[in-house]
Amino acid sequence: MFSIRKPTPNSTHHNVSATTVHPFTIVPTTYTHTNTTIDPLAEAITNFFYDFLDKIPLPYWAIFTIFGVGALLILLCCLCICIKCCCKDKKKQNQKKDEKINMLGVNGTSTTALVQPDVADVDYGSTKKQRGKLLYSLEYNAALSELTVGVKQADSLKAMDVGGSSDPYIKVYICPDKSITCETKVFRNTLNPIFNEQFSFQISKSSLLKSTAVMKVFDFNRFTKHNIIGELRVELCDVDWNHVIEEWKDLGEPAKFEGEELGEICFSLRYVPTAGKLNVVILEAQNLKSMDPGGFSDPYVKLQLALDKRKWKKKKTHVRKKTLNPYYNESFTFDVTFEQIQRVNLVISLWDHDAVSRNDAMGKIFLGCDATGNQLRHWADMLSNPRRPVAQWHSLLSAKQVNSTLNLKKKIPLRDKLPL
Repeated sequence: MFSIRKPTPNSTHHNVSATTVHPFTIVPTTYTHTNTTIDPLAEAITNFFYDFLDKIPLPYWAIFTIFGVGALLILLCCLCICIKCCCKDKKKQNQKKDEKINMLGVNGTSTTALVQPDVADVDYGSTKKQRGKLLYSLEYNAALSELTVGVKQADSLKAMDVGGSSDPYIKVYICPDKSITCETKVFRNTLNPIFNEQFSFQISKSSLLKSTAVMKVFDFNRFTKHNIIGELRVELCDVDWNHVIEEWKDLGEPAKFEGEELGEICFSLRYVPTAGKLNVVILEAQNLKSMDPGGFSDPYVKLQLALDKRKWKKKKTHVRKKTLNPYYNESFTFDVTFEQIQRVNLVISLWDHDAVSRNDAMGKIFLGCDATGNQLRHWADMLSNPRRPVAQWHSLLSAKQVNSTLNLKKKIPLRDKLPL
């Protein structure tokens, strides 16, 4: 007989279903159990940090690199500060040790130990500033009563310009007479100029033994006062005149006891050959000599042209009241042909105006064919730059010096007899 058997609960079909469902029931249970173990505060901080990073428009690796470099820089700064503080402490300790050593080395019986030196003594062992040296020569001709001063060359002059150089030239004169002042040519951008110039002075034997030859070295400046580099003074009474003297000597500091300075004047020159016009603009003067009791002067400038050493034409500026540094800026024009300009001298003099008494001379200078030194250079610059104004400062000389050098004649020939 056939019999029908019930399927048992442990059949194969039932077991497969059970094993398939079982993992789904286990996994959620395990996940829920893990979340309950995380600290809520740490989770909040982590979420905030990642939210902050998400707001920065850079990848995570770039942000972390920037943070790392910043931390490294801060660390280096702290390290440098620590090293600097340590060095200061060591320096203070060394100074204290040195002070102790110095104090131990002082004799207790000394009363002058550790005295503060005077400011003038702190010169690192040097007592004089080096100004350079000069090669000169002296020769006296007794038969002609003539003294010849030769200026050969200079070496290692003091630099007066910003570029570490100078524009030297030399003034030569004899004291105390000082009736004639001679100047050498100006040499540009050098501290070792070679002059090779000679100057003659008429002086008797008796006066020679009471005189001093002065050679002053200046640095040329066109628009400012010329700075003195140094000077050389030779007492002529100490010279052996049996032979020619030629020797090197160091330049010294300029003497302050010699005659007072008369001041400086600045003016420009312009010559137009085609029109035959000489234009002179008196700009200003400075450091003039006081002529009035109140310590001031009333200066004005007089201009005079001399042709063939004869007085020819003259003009003058307005008077500037109570000043030693007058400003004029006044222009004057003279008719001078190209042929005449080769024989003309321009004399510029400053005078103190007095309403009651006679006007007093304050200083003088002349330029032209008979000039020398800076005056001749200014005149030559004007002629070599036609139709162009050339301005320059000049030191004023005494009227006695200029008059003895120029030796102008008083009267001028009649115009119809005037050489053209």
